[in-house]
Amino acid sequence: MGLYLHPLSLIVPKDIFPGSSVADPLFWLGFSLLLVAMSLTAVLMAALPAFRDLARASRSAEKLFDTLRREFPPTLEAIRLTGLEITELTDELNEGVAKASQAVQQVDSSLTTVRHQARRLNISTRSVMAGVQAAWRSFNRRSPAPKPVPRDRQLPAGRERSP
Repeated sequence: MGLYLHPLSLIVPKDIFPGSSVADPLFWLGFSLLLVAMSLTAVLMAALPAFRDLARASRSAEKLFDTLRREFPPTLEAIRLTGLEITELTDELNEGVAKASQAVQQVDSSLTTVRHQARRLNISTRSVMAGVQAAWRSFNRRSPAPKPVPRDRQLPAGRERSP
């Protein structure tokens, strides 16, 4: 039994099939095409569920895109209006804070003025009270009794002192 080296580097026995030429290129071409057809059939059969799932996902994506096309512009408009309202509210809040700050400054200024006036009033009240106390003491003070004149300084009767 002799071996024959095929150009495709296959080692094929010569006399395995008497009367047929196993080394015939047309045989190998047909055999290869049969194997390719069987492989493609197997791949397609395995891929059919995946293609169905892909088609289902495509329909779902199309529905999603339609929904987005309908709903997205009004949502963007609502977001834009909300942004404008937030901006207006922020401006109003800033104005309110500025007015409150001015009111606090005015109250602080008024308290400082009242504090200074209270100090002046306290000083004036103390002065008035000191004057009232001095007047009261002076009013309630007994007149001192006339001091007796010493005898050596007394004038004889009928004589008056000259200034």
